Amino acid sequence: MSEHSPIEDYILQHIDEESDYLQSLFRHTHLELLRPRMASGHLQGRLLKMLVQMIRPQTALEIGTYSGYSALCIAEGLPEGALLHTFEINDEQEEFTRPWLENSPYADKIRFYIGDVLSSLPKMNLSLDFVFIDANKRHYIDYYEGVMPYLCSGGYIIADNTLWDGHVIEKPVASDLQTIGIMKFNDHIKADSRVEKVILPLRDGLSLIRKK
Repeated sequence: MSEHSPIEDYILQHIDEESDYLQSLFRHTHLELLRPRMASGHLQGRLLKMLVQMIRPQTALEIGTYSGYSALCIAEGLPEGALLHTFEINDEQEEFTRPWLENSPYADKIRFYIGDVLSSLPKMNLSLDFVFIDANKRHYIDYYEGVMPYLCSGGYIIADNTLWDGHVIEKPVASDLQTIGIMKFNDHIKADSRVEKVILPLRDGLSLIRKK
């Protein structure tokens, strides 16, 4: 029995298939890791690849590598000579994720770091065209403001989970810092005149943010 709704099943049957490598990674993510729902998956992965192909960034940044699924989809869409820098703050994730990235067809396009992106970014001298944020929801505003000085005019930030299972339209309890973080982030983006923005009701919500 499918875990998707009938319309989601229909969509997945009518879009590009994911590679055998991505299918295997997704399966192992569910078998070996806690919170496997954090992996982007088939539909979002194909969208990320296509967005990258449309934007054609030379330098991309991902905040929150997790198992590496979204990193591989971003790298798949990158033009020749472009690079993705992807950061994972949980050092226990490295043993699983690094081999999947380094043994992939896109290993030459990916630089994988374990550590805090906000302390590392100022030392890296990067000019960013594309940023994908999918990390601790409590720190979304920090990540956003941290990358903005390095994001080119016309560059894009894609933020995942911005509808947070619909919890953004509910009154959160004071201890639910993840939901509160997402709600504050959405309000912050809405009020930011430096950017254009739209939220797609895809999966758990995906915000597309373009720096003017």
